[in-house]
Amino acid sequence: MGIVGKIVCSAFFCMVLVKSEAQVPSIQISKSDTSLGESVGPHRFLPTPKTATKLALIPGGGQIYNRDYWKLPIIYLSLGGGLFAYHLNTLKYKDFLAAYKLFFNLNTGKLAEGVTADTKMPVRVRNLLNTTSRVDSASIDQIQRQKNYWRRYRNVALLTTGVIYTLSIIEANVAAHLKSFDISDDLTLNVSPKLVQPGLPSASPGLRLVFNLH
Repeated sequence: MGIVGKIVCSAFFCMVLVKSEAQVPSIQISKSDTSLGESVGPHRFLPTPKTATKLALIPGGGQIYNRDYWKLPIIYLSLGGGLFAYHLNTLKYKDFLAAYKLFFNLNTGKLAEGVTADTKMPVRVRNLLNTTSRVDSASIDQIQRQKNYWRRYRNVALLTTGVIYTLSIIEANVAAHLKSFDISDDLTLNVSPKLVQPGLPSASPGLRLVFNLH
């Protein structure tokens, strides 16, 4: 076989190969196709609720684990506001508590000698955000009312901070559950007949609804 014959044979072989490849149907798999039993698309982050709850014991840790970074300012501002209110109310409560003790003999626990209902003692009064303060004089009844007032709001601030902290843990757990919940399009509902016998001598016909989550 000469060179021309080899060239003709090679050209014929290439034509047959190209034709055979053109006849092979192309197979395309969409990213949403889950018939193979696993996702063929990009991996989706699925947090573990148990891990999210453990990390949420550190404020904001569960939200960072769930990749909900936008929730961090809400959590930190809420917790910071609650702790700041607790701090301010504690300072004001201690001011009036110290003034209230001036009316008593701490050794006997009774009113100090010469103290009457009209007796006034100096007390430090702070403004709302503790930027300035002044010293006023107040009676024992006035100081006692203010002492109880700031003690009550100190406890409320502490309770509110605890509630916010607990809710941040619950939110991290719920968010992890929702992120791991199957929201794909492959959700089917099967309707099939079923015999129901709720304590009756004979069975009665009914329908059974079955959700298949893949």
